[in-house]
Amino acid sequence: MAEQNKPQTEQDPEVAIASAIGKVEGFIMKNGRSLLIALAVVVVVVGGFFGYKYLVVGPRAEKAAAMMFMAEQQFAADSFALALNGDGNFAGFLDVIAKYGSTPAGNLAKHYAGICYLKTGEYAQALEYLGKYSPETGSAPAALLAAQNYGLQGDALVQTGKLPEAVKLYEKAAATGKNTLTAPYYLKKSGEVYEKLGDNEKALAAYKKIATDYATSMEARDIQKYIGRIEQQ
Repeated sequence: MAEQNKPQTEQDPEVAIASAIGKVEGFIMKNGRSLLIALAVVVVVVGGFFGYKYLVVGPRAEKAAAMMFMAEQQFAADSFALALNGDGNFAGFLDVIAKYGSTPAGNLAKHYAGICYLKTGEYAQALEYLGKYSPETGSAPAALLAAQNYGLQGDALVQTGKLPEAVKLYEKAAATGKNTLTAPYYLKKSGEVYEKLGDNEKALAAYKKIATDYATSMEARDIQKYIGRIEQQ
């Protein structure tokens, strides 16, 4: 009688394990076909992703980089037309873009092509290809390249007389690469454009930011001359 009234607060561990296994087995028996289909889908998706990454994306990226090698050599030698178009014996940046535009090298080729057009005075094309470049983030070199890209777009806009648009891109360039190389360089350019636009207040703010935030930069060496010129007006 005492045993019948004894509260059962704990279940036998072996019984609990057996019960859990039984439930799992029952679920698998009931849903086995669905589980196998789901597993097959996962295998196909994961396998497809890694297969595409290593069998398609990787080789395409390598081919694009190899294809662009001679164009980069011509670019380094200031042969911008050859770098852009090639000569029949080697590919130019436009060829790389056309064939491998979605690869990292193809993306970089867009930036290169924009510079080539800028150097040859074709500003509309320069803006087109510089704008096609997709800036990357996460590393110092990527930030420097992104800042340069925005700044070069600003240069092209200055050449076409679009100063209000240009100064915004210079400011974007300065904000993108907050370092002593690109930031003060583009801050100074933005200040000079603001002066041309007659906005001395914003020009002065740009120059003073160089003096305070980038005091060790090349641009800071003579920035007091720019500041003094505006303050004396």
